[in-house]
Amino acid sequence: MSATADDRRPAPPDIRARKGGVPLVALTAYTTPMARLVDAHCDIALVGDSVGMVLHGLPSTLGVTMEMMILHGQAVARGLTRALLVIDMPFGSYEEDPAQAFRNAARLMAETGAAAVKLEGGAHMAGTVAFLTARGVPVMGHVGLTPQAVHQLGGYRVQGRGQDADRVRRDAAAVAEAGAFAVVLEKVPDALAREITEGLPVPTIGIGASAACDGQVLVVDDMLGMFTGFRPKFVRRYGELGAEADRAIAAYAADVRARRFPAPEHVFAAEAGK
Repeated sequence: MSATADDRRPAPPDIRARKGGVPLVALTAYTTPMARLVDAHCDIALVGDSVGMVLHGLPSTLGVTMEMMILHGQAVARGLTRALLVIDMPFGSYEEDPAQAFRNAARLMAETGAAAVKLEGGAHMAGTVAFLTARGVPVMGHVGLTPQAVHQLGGYRVQGRGQDADRVRRDAAAVAEAGAFAVVLEKVPDALAREITEGLPVPTIGIGASAACDGQVLVVDDMLGMFTGFRPKFVRRYGELGAEADRAIAAYAADVRARRFPAPEHVFAAEAGK
């Protein structure tokens, strides 16, 4: 369950205050039923732009639109009573300049009820983070592997190895100093994630980073094993729902073709009440 002391919905300052405390628990959610499940156990429900790949079959997050994020953000909001709702800003909605970022962040928050937005990028986005936070938009940062920059990074590779570690350090420090209330560290080496976590004044939330981070986040469909052939190294599967769903659908199809379903108990008699 949410680790807030009074079981109220945490606000971004509450998340920031959890630095060094009980680890923060976060999962993605894209629908109302999943949001209800996440809400019962997590501190943060993230409407990630991963929705484009998970639910819409897109090859990357680059095709995700504001309209998609708003639609799924509204659905998730209906399922939450305790978890903090954070929503990703999609590619192209904030990079042009801080004013564009504010317009789109304000729209996302107003139309979904999200308490904060998450945006990708390090030192080069610090000015935008500062601009947003100064105007009442809480920002969660995201450094290391930033999927919206997948082409520039040359794929979904580990970031921060060797001399590249300095870049990730600078990026994390810059967005924290600019006012982010938490920073996601994605796909960075364990030792580097530990070092950054120790040095930042705000919580780090790891995904493919380190157990030493102040919290963890995963794509809920990955964690539940909804995709039978997709097994990232950094994901621990806590279920195998994809395989179970496949078995259930196969059994249903076999019963329909054999006319075993519907059975007598699943149909209605001519007389009322039977």
